[in-house]
Amino acid sequence: MSGGEPRGRKSTYLSNVSEPMEVVGRGFVYVKVRALIAVAGVVAAAGVVLCPVAAAPGEQPGYRRLVELESTRSFSDELTAVLASGDGRVAGRAALALGRTQDPRAAGPLKNATAAQDVSLRALAVYGYGLLSAKYPIDTALVAKVLDDTAAAVRVAAVDAAWRAMAAKRPGAAALGTPLLARLVSDTDPIVRARAATALSAWKDDVGPAGIAAVIAAALARERNRAVRWHEAWTLRRAFATVTAPAAIRAGLHDRDELVRIAFADLVGRRKATPQALRQLQELLHDPSWRVREQVRESITLLRGGKRTEHLTAIPAGVATPAPAPANTESPLPRPTGLGPPGKPLAADARLDLPLQPATSALMNGPMPGPHPRVRIGTTKGTLVVRLYPEWAPLTVANFLNLVDRGYYDGLRWFRIVPDFVVQTGDPHDNGEGDAGYTIPAEENPLEQRSGVISMGLNYTDPPDAHAIRDSAGTQFYITLSPQLHLGRDFTVFGEVENGFSTLGRLIEKDRMTRVERLADD
Repeated sequence: MSGGEPRGRKSTYLSNVSEPMEVVGRGFVYVKVRALIAVAGVVAAAGVVLCPVAAAPGEQPGYRRLVELESTRSFSDELTAVLASGDGRVAGRAALALGRTQDPRAAGPLKNATAAQDVSLRALAVYGYGLLSAKYPIDTALVAKVLDDTAAAVRVAAVDAAWRAMAAKRPGAAALGTPLLARLVSDTDPIVRARAATALSAWKDDVGPAGIAAVIAAALARERNRAVRWHEAWTLRRAFATVTAPAAIRAGLHDRDELVRIAFADLVGRRKATPQALRQLQELLHDPSWRVREQVRESITLLRGGKRTEHLTAIPAGVATPAPAPANTESPLPRPTGLGPPGKPLAADARLDLPLQPATSALMNGPMPGPHPRVRIGTTKGTLVVRLYPEWAPLTVANFLNLVDRGYYDGLRWFRIVPDFVVQTGDPHDNGEGDAGYTIPAEENPLEQRSGVISMGLNYTDPPDAHAIRDSAGTQFYITLSPQLHLGRDFTVFGEVENGFSTLGRLIEKDRMTRVERLADD
């Protein structure tokens, strides 16, 4: 991706170049959460202990209360009691909620749950435990142990925990690089191998980066799974560009997969300019993939002393955009009438009919089975349809749908478009500084920031110690043009493009959303 450093609280800039900070912002708004109401109605420890909250049709009983408790960011005996109940239908959701509180008192209960018999509970307990590393040291010996769990879903969560611990520079985290390399080289599950490749990007400043790069490049050369290969290429691009061997670069630039070619085209742009590097890139100026061509042009500009594109305000001469996608013509659902102004979503607004039980690696990396809400985003260059994942991000999805129902997004400008990175919108002022006057809680989840995901933007602090401000999302969202896996530690993924992805490649910053509306679930 292209992009510059964060430039202050009102900036909308995000970065794929510098590691500490990346993605979108509005003005800094601090929301003081209300105090947690005293827990009432807790029953004996043998059962699921929840305050009585009416469940919607098809909803897993108790989920709504868990979402409510999580959103307050307060540690609760109610959450730990549900976790300890052993009821796999709700205990895993409580584990995720405890991790999202980022309260150190959640560490003990979550560690205990990593030994549960239920695979989805173990996986969510490990993932939740890893979330605590954003603020506190975690037991890296435990993480090393669960990296060898028999269930691939648990190993996915353990890889994520190792990545977060190393990124936060927690004691003992560096030693996790060795078992991660083992997962990359020999794990039988391709999703685990792919996630291990991503996690190793956090070891870029550790001793021996050239050795790590060599292992990743060798793994790429023999790997046959497409998804694993582009993850390996992404990590070489992101973390080891200057120490990747020339032979690996030559092979990567001519790989059969466009995501691998994109990664290596960007990798070359991060290295020292040489006549050979320019020749290698110029050979790809007519690549069949529009995304490869965009990144090649960016890298050539860098090698010639120029700067990355921060705002795509016009299609450069000689650049061929993708062909228009067929317009989606499904009949939209009728908009509700009599709605007031948009406001902060409550647990009562959330859709919770998709139980969160990720017992496989694929379910730790995607939606649960069942129909999901869908939204069509009309633009001045065509339509796209996004499928939303309320099981992973219930309040984020509720917020988005509330805004869609009110026509909030209709007519708003795509105020920031960066080649090979993201398209961003959702600001009523059209300049990246606006919102609807409230913020929503972050809902970190293990879904990757792969191509075509839709995520909420965040505010961030000023340099030199620029970093994302948790729980600062509002109405602005972005869609990734290519994998931006480094954003997964901070930003809430809440859906993916279902069709019309090529529309994104036709947008410039003069373009707008026309009408954003709900479609039937699918």
